[in-house]
Amino acid sequence: MIKKILVSQPKPSSDKSPYYDIAEKFDVELVFRPFIKVEGMSAKEFRTQKVNILDHTAIVFTSRHAIDHFFTLAKELRVTIPEDMKYFCVTETIALYIQKYVQYRKRKVFFGTTGRIDDLLPTMIKHKTEKYLVPQSDVHNDAISQLLDSKKLNHTECVMYRTVSNDFTPEEVETFDYDMLIFFSPSGIESLTKNFPNFQQGDIAIATFGPSTAKAAKDAGLRLDIEAPNEKYPSMTGALQHYLVMLDD
Repeated sequence: MIKKILVSQPKPSSDKSPYYDIAEKFDVELVFRPFIKVEGMSAKEFRTQKVNILDHTAIVFTSRHAIDHFFTLAKELRVTIPEDMKYFCVTETIALYIQKYVQYRKRKVFFGTTGRIDDLLPTMIKHKTEKYLVPQSDVHNDAISQLLDSKKLNHTECVMYRTVSNDFTPEEVETFDYDMLIFFSPSGIESLTKNFPNFQQGDIAIATFGPSTAKAAKDAGLRLDIEAPNEKYPSMTGALQHYLVMLDD
């Protein structure tokens, strides 16, 4: 029986989050507790990459973290971002977040619908003369770089922030009594094994989002009860609801 679920993400900012609907519908307790946290790089660290932001005419954002750390670093480097800089974001939510830093203009902000860089690619190809800069975490693969290379787009990847373990306190370790754990990145799985070196899964259900997270969980010897996204359920909340319905049957 699933009564208490740990979601390894920050608490949703909106009361309308599907997670709250699930909690009410299935009478489960949801605890939002990130296993990882993101830290920005200093200007000194960034300069070692020898990347000049102003050599580029467009920025590709894959997360709100990337937006925060891009504009924070630009300020620290005393770089004034030109008004005509274009922004390409993997979702509309991320695109709208840019308003925190610059005036939102549809003619210079583009976004995809699925959260995948592949979905954004056709729009980027329409702007193939742009010089793209892709801010990334220190934990990344070459998938984006290879994809942009395959379309002969002019691009530069750079690391602007790092993902580190958000360590649990001794009290949190003692009261770790969840029926399900939900992970969204390989770093979250690494944090689990770091904070709980003797972790025994037993009856605890584990859900993962994204193929790299699923692989990390399996490599750590964990049994996966939910793998999202999939053809039927593109979101974690959709997959979770389906799983809980199946348990109730």
